Amino acid sequence: MKIVHLADCKPYAAAKHFNMTAMRLQAKDETGTSKFWCGLSYFLPQGGAEWAYEDNPFEKVYVVLEGELTIKTKTEERVLGPMDSVFLAPFEGREIINKTNKPVTMLVIVNY
Repeated sequence: MKIVHLADCKPYAAAKHFNMTAMRLQAKDETGTSKFWCGLSYFLPQGGAEWAYEDNPFEKVYVVLEGELTIKTKTEERVLGPMDSVFLAPFEGREIINKTNKPVTMLVIVNY
């Protein structure tokens, strides 16, 4: 068993993200996970992530824990609220924006 306390997590700079903080909760370097990593992202109001991932071969799951985020793909735009989740297939592009005036907490799960 490998426990990670949030207080011990270190923020990292996520490429193409703005007005947000990202931390890995479980990953190869942190705990030795070999099939996926799990992170926590905090998006400030108007924070988000630019269009990305069309060149990324990994599956992604986002779970909004608190707040409300808008997720855009090539074909749709959807709003996720608390405990809503979205699956993004390999090579599926996406954009994320917090259009509200409240911070958002999101769990991120990505396979290796």
